[in-house]
Amino acid sequence: AMADPSSFASPSCCLTRHLYLRCRADFGARALRGTVALTARAEREALRCLVLDTRDVQVFKVTVNGQDAQFAFGEKHSFKGTPLEITFPNELRRGQEAIVEISFESSPQSSALQWFTPEQTSGKKHPFLFSQCQATHCRAIFPCQDTPAVKLTYYAEISVPKELVALMSANRDGEAPDPEDSTCKIYRFSQHVPIPCYLFALVVGALESRKIGPRTLVWAEKELVDKSAYEFSEAEAMLKTAEDLAGPYVWGQYDLLVLPPSFPYGGMENPCLTFVTPTLLVSIAVIKVIAHEISHSWTGNLVTNKTWEHFWLNEGHTVYLERRIGGRLFGEQFRHFQALGGWRELQNTINTLGDKNPVTNLVINLDEVDPDVAYSSVPYEKGFALLFYLEQLLGGPDVFIGFLKAYVQQFAYKSIITEDWKNFLYSYFKDKVDVLDKVDWNSWFHAPGMPPVKPTYDMTLSNACVALSQRWIQAKESDLGSFSSADLKEMSSHQLIEFLALLLLEAPLPLSHVQRMQEVYDFNAINNSEIRFRWLRLCIRSKWEEAIPLALKMATDQGRMKFTRPLFRDLYSFDKSRDLAVKTFLEHRASMHPVTSMLVGKDLKQDQ
Repeated sequence: AMADPSSFASPSCCLTRHLYLRCRADFGARALRGTVALTARAEREALRCLVLDTRDVQVFKVTVNGQDAQFAFGEKHSFKGTPLEITFPNELRRGQEAIVEISFESSPQSSALQWFTPEQTSGKKHPFLFSQCQATHCRAIFPCQDTPAVKLTYYAEISVPKELVALMSANRDGEAPDPEDSTCKIYRFSQHVPIPCYLFALVVGALESRKIGPRTLVWAEKELVDKSAYEFSEAEAMLKTAEDLAGPYVWGQYDLLVLPPSFPYGGMENPCLTFVTPTLLVSIAVIKVIAHEISHSWTGNLVTNKTWEHFWLNEGHTVYLERRIGGRLFGEQFRHFQALGGWRELQNTINTLGDKNPVTNLVINLDEVDPDVAYSSVPYEKGFALLFYLEQLLGGPDVFIGFLKAYVQQFAYKSIITEDWKNFLYSYFKDKVDVLDKVDWNSWFHAPGMPPVKPTYDMTLSNACVALSQRWIQAKESDLGSFSSADLKEMSSHQLIEFLALLLLEAPLPLSHVQRMQEVYDFNAINNSEIRFRWLRLCIRSKWEEAIPLALKMATDQGRMKFTRPLFRDLYSFDKSRDLAVKTFLEHRASMHPVTSMLVGKDLKQDQ
């Protein structure tokens, strides 16, 4: 078996197959405390021990089939955490199962959890808690085999203050008063589809729901729930399209949850309950993010990367499906426009990371590399580019979706590596092996920088963006009078984003150009987060001091890393705003999400 460099667990010796969690959320202590019972199966003879991942978790007691068991913590690793070694009272035969029950408590500093005081929420009355386990943070809640190579079912009972609601990445299974504490209520959850630990998720808050489809509720704080229901009304149509493209949806419920602004990602594909950022409520990326998270129900959640080195299998296929859904909803030219935008996003990322940087490989090496530090758009956009290139090589979209559907069927409920994917591709297209053999697989998988081949893109919707960006790039001072608000009259919001993205790929514009752009286009007045983010980056790169407070505000009003990290990096690179950027980060650090604060800290050279 291939080892996972990001985990201490040895699933080839012992496999956890089910998890039963009973715990209470203590907002005063900022801790989850309770018991986790793991059903473990010996994968070899005479098994004496089980090694689990932990990070900053206290363990009070361990029993195996009800008998006290000895346990010890190993040496702490800088980001992997600390292995927990449990010794079985009696050795297990191969195939024999045991229930390993662990009494635990998470730390207030847990990298998986963000606790909010009432003041930090929209409603200002009640506290709030959410988890984010991807990639390796489930071990910071309770001890587990925290590797995507292992999949388990789970059942959970969570006690929370009775004025709050608990939700999980599972189907809801009722609620009842807590017999041990009259101020609390117990919520029950059941997930019968086996999932990797990174898809374990919990949220607790003053949440309300609205039904927007036969299998979909939208959950949010009261202040946002109606707006959210309106913005996400396309969910069922997208689910049906995805089922048509990828096969039946096996998870039962598909709910959406809007989190506080510090949520570090656009969305997280937690099964039965997609988590999304509230920045989507002022964005046109709503459809894109929801289509992406829905697509993960097949690629990622059903067919899973075996280690984070093969993360592109999750994300490349999911972006491919997301764009196929977009193509069904808005036409094939739109799909090509989004695909080309992705290629430019990849160029942008590789410009930032450097084209010799090994984290720009499609398949990366994570020996002694923190997956959070390696995270970028590469697995998404280089992965998509490979699939888009193969689609064009192998006979077009209709032919290629046949492969994708068969791939999901072949590997559903399993965890795989790139080699498994490639072998299946070759067997599915056995009549086109000569075509496949011409692909430069080694460069696609193992070379840094841009891919060896660029797919073909329909330029219909991109041409206007390219033309207008070139006018600005080539304009002299004396040409600035030729620009007017009429330039944007025929352009969609998607095209505006692309126009700004194209300018960000070039050397910074002269300050006079950016000031003129504000005069004629009034970008400062636009609240759309995707446009605002790129516009403010453009201003800071052109050293416009008036944009500094606006960029700092956007970097701290929300915590989506896609926005917050580049804004802070640009502010840090501009001598006039560097000190203020560091000062602002240090002031906000305590209320930031733990992973965001760690990564922005590295960007600003403030790592403790």
